[in-house]
Order: sequence, then structure tokens, then C-alpha cells
Amino acid sequence: MTRATTVATTDTDKTSADHAYDIIQERLVLLDIKPGDPINDEKLGADLGYGRTPVREALKRLERDRLVVAYPRRGTFATAVDMTDLSSISEIRRHLEPLASGRAARTATPDVRRALLQLADDVAAIRDDEQPKDVLRKDVQVHRAIYHAAGNAHLEDILIGLDAHATRIWSLFIDRLPHIALHVREHEALLRAIVDGDGESAAELTLAHVDGFETAVRRLL
Repeated sequence: MTRATTVATTDTDKTSADHAYDIIQERLVLLDIKPGDPINDEKLGADLGYGRTPVREALKRLERDRLVVAYPRRGTFATAVDMTDLSSISEIRRHLEPLASGRAARTATPDVRRALLQLADDVAAIRDDEQPKDVLRKDVQVHRAIYHAAGNAHLEDILIGLDAHATRIWSLFIDRLPHIALHVREHEALLRAIVDGDGESAAELTLAHVDGFETAVRRLL
């Protein structure tokens, strides 16, 4: 799926369709492509510098991710952000995100731990005045690095999909979230717990982070 954004995958591992998928997915997740917007594969391919085939392949994957929807004779559109999904997404994340963090603390390789430690330093350096979307990109990077570090590809794929939809919800309220940088900086302690092999603390910090996300959004509803 989108493992190109994790600590272990390099650009040389990816096809043109993978690159197109990553770029389009980020635009959908950060709402640069807004909910309900039509998606023209030919225009998008020209914008990205790819032919229509890689873009079509990417859009098929994004449809499976429920980020786009295709209608016969109408075309392809970005899906709506459904706030009624918040409870369902959070319910699953409460179980699976701590599982991934705890597993990463137990099983991550030395190289992965070094990369996570660098990521912890990067997160700690996030400034309050940084652009909110840049902060969200860092949040996505951290989550996917942890999912990958857990070493379970099936769990990783599930969590990437859930995180994409959770981040779309964040993006809806990005201009009304005054403490988003603080929220993302919380990951520093989590990353260091994983690096230190402290699975119990990693799981507890992850659960608190997931609950904090839902609470922050609900305050704005």
C-alpha cells in the first residue's frame, strides 16, 4: 500500500503507480482534493508527470481505500468525509494502534530503532508556528513508521487505511485546532518508548493519543 512513506522503503522499490498513489492519497487525505471534487485521470496524470495508466491504477487502489468513488458515465470523485465514522474509526484504532506500538517495541530491528529515534528528534523540533498541513504530514509519517516497525504487513495495511480517514477528519478542522503541533509532539515520548523496548508504555501512550484525537474533534462538533 503506502509503505513508501515509512522508514524502511525506498523510492527505488516503487512503480509509477505507487508514486502516483502516494501523491494522490496525500492530496485526498489533506483535503487538497476536497470531498466531492471530480478527479480527471488525464489531467491529474499530466499534473503529476505520469501517463493515464499509472494514475488509473492508483485510483483503483484509492477506491478500495474508500478515498475515491467511481460512478458509471459520471466519473471519479473524492469521497465525502463522514463524521459519523469517527466513533467507528476510533473504536478500532483503540485496539489496533496500541497493539502495533507494543509489537514495534518488542520486534523492531536496530536499524528501524535508529530511524525512529531520529524521527523522535524531528517531532520534538516541531514549532507551534509551523504550517498545520506540514505538521499533519509529520503526524502521518510517524504513524506509518510505527505501523511498519510492528512488522505485521496485514496490521500495517489496516492501520494505514484507518489513519488516512482519521487524518481527513483532522483536516476538516485544521483551522480550528489551536494545539495541533502539541498533539503531534506527543509522539516523541511514544517513539522513544518504542526505541527503548518499553512495549507497555508505548501501548499506553498510543491509547491516550487516540483518545485525545477523538476528544479534540468532538469539542469542535
